[in-house]
Amino acid sequence: MKDHKELDVWQKSMDFVQSVYELTGNFPKDEVYGLTSQLRRSAVSIPSNIAEGAARNTDKEFLNFLHIAQGSAAEAETQLLIAQRLKYVGNFEPLLTELRTVQKLLHGLMRHYKTKGTNS
Repeated sequence: MKDHKELDVWQKSMDFVQSVYELTGNFPKDEVYGLTSQLRRSAVSIPSNIAEGAARNTDKEFLNFLHIAQGSAAEAETQLLIAQRLKYVGNFEPLLTELRTVQKLLHGLMRHYKTKGTNS
């Protein structure tokens, strides 16, 4: 078992979750069950899947959960862009930068495990 709390990608994704919660706290109240909820869930899914994958028995399983986390990151990015189009946020470049850092770290970790080869 890998200790997910020691992974840079998990730590950065936790920071991203906190930033998303702070941002969405300012969304219109009628979005609480819409975009606010969707964005928060996709953000929370990123470190959650990293943690779950790290607790699995094989590198192959871990890699699968990293792919799911990458999908959640893409979902969060789309929802941020929707929030921008709806003018719920002003300058959210720092948040996008945080997310892109997480995506790059995920990609690098996935590449590492693909190169390393997976055991079943």
